[in-house]
Amino acid sequence: MVLLAQISDLHLDGTERARERAARVMGHLRSLPTPVDALLVTGDIADHGAPSEYRQAAQLLAAPFPVLTCPGNHDARGPMRAGLLGEAAADGPVNRLHRIGDTAVLMCDSSIPGEDDGLLDQDTIGWLADSLGGLPAGTPALLALHHPPVTLHHPLPDSYTLQNDRDLASLLAAHPDVVAVITGHAHTAAVSTFAGRPLLVGPAVTWTLRLPWEGDEPADRDQPPGIAFHVLDERHRLTTHFRVVLP
Repeated sequence: MVLLAQISDLHLDGTERARERAARVMGHLRSLPTPVDALLVTGDIADHGAPSEYRQAAQLLAAPFPVLTCPGNHDARGPMRAGLLGEAAADGPVNRLHRIGDTAVLMCDSSIPGEDDGLLDQDTIGWLADSLGGLPAGTPALLALHHPPVTLHHPLPDSYTLQNDRDLASLLAAHPDVVAVITGHAHTAAVSTFAGRPLLVGPAVTWTLRLPWEGDEPADRDQPPGIAFHVLDERHRLTTHFRVVLP
């Protein structure tokens, strides 16, 4: 069994509110009686892509378990590499393959520098195809990216979706060992399907999306930050649980 936690959309912006909410979530994860095998952070770690925001993120996300990240539309690749990942600043896609137990976790860059829409560019699609094709047969894989490739029935996230969802669907059709796709971006916990696989949208740390039938103002800043727990069992079946973290 593999136990993965997921947080998303921290939007660290230098304010005490953003810092406290991220610190609260990380404190909760560090204090679990059974530690997670890894934490997935699915984008919008920073709010403005500033170096100082990534320096703060590096401090807040420090943990006794692996922390796996991918960028969102608010992130900046160069500062993220330098301030959070400890790498030389570079502008290419931030894609990483991790092995957690016998599971492959592919953290994919769906950001378009300077834009809010999502795109898995040709470098990323090629990297995904090569990475999945290079895994031993039967290896379960999870794809994590920021932008959901499905409609979520709210005008805000549905205005900034993954543009090339067909490319992703074709990739999944060629790789049946991909168990699920995990995303953030929408600021609401949601479950759907995509290309015959579960599509799991993690909740946000900073604020929760108020759905159209819940009111006109989209940002509910009073809701506590959320966490998803993804459990992949020995038969490669995935179960997800959602939690909130109260003060």
